[in-house]
Amino acid sequence: MSLTRLVGLIRRSGRIAEPAPAIPDGHPGRPTALAGSVQIRHVDAGSCNGCEIEVGGAFGPVYDAERYGARLVASPRHADVVLVTGVVTHNMLEPLRRTVEATPRPRLVLAVGDCARNCGAFKGGYGVAGAVHDVVDVDLEVPGCPPEPSAIVEALRRVTGR
Repeated sequence: MSLTRLVGLIRRSGRIAEPAPAIPDGHPGRPTALAGSVQIRHVDAGSCNGCEIEVGGAFGPVYDAERYGARLVASPRHADVVLVTGVVTHNMLEPLRRTVEATPRPRLVLAVGDCARNCGAFKGGYGVAGAVHDVVDVDLEVPGCPPEPSAIVEALRRVTGR
């Protein structure tokens, strides 16, 4: 098939893609679970790295979050879920907003750790802009300082519906 004929075929057929999943009632634009596997973009908004170690443990060989269909990706454009750790510092305020906006809908935002949920030990700090829910809409929270890998895996299982 020649290139000209292929381009003509593409133009005639238009864009073909499967429809987006239906959004359940009561969740305008934000379902609590995405069917099947999900791609996760992790954002450290200003943490002490305790939560990052536990997220690494959740995706490591012992807890193996990937067996439930959760996979870390490098780009928000490939993600279904934005996993945020740490308080939101003034320097990370706009990058966090841009990352969430760059993630296609339907998307979920997961706040992991006490700092992401309510600023934890850093509440009132001069560099702290606030908790994650002060900056973007949060769909699911994982408590703990830091949360155990099993709690992170359980939240990811709720997201994947497994």
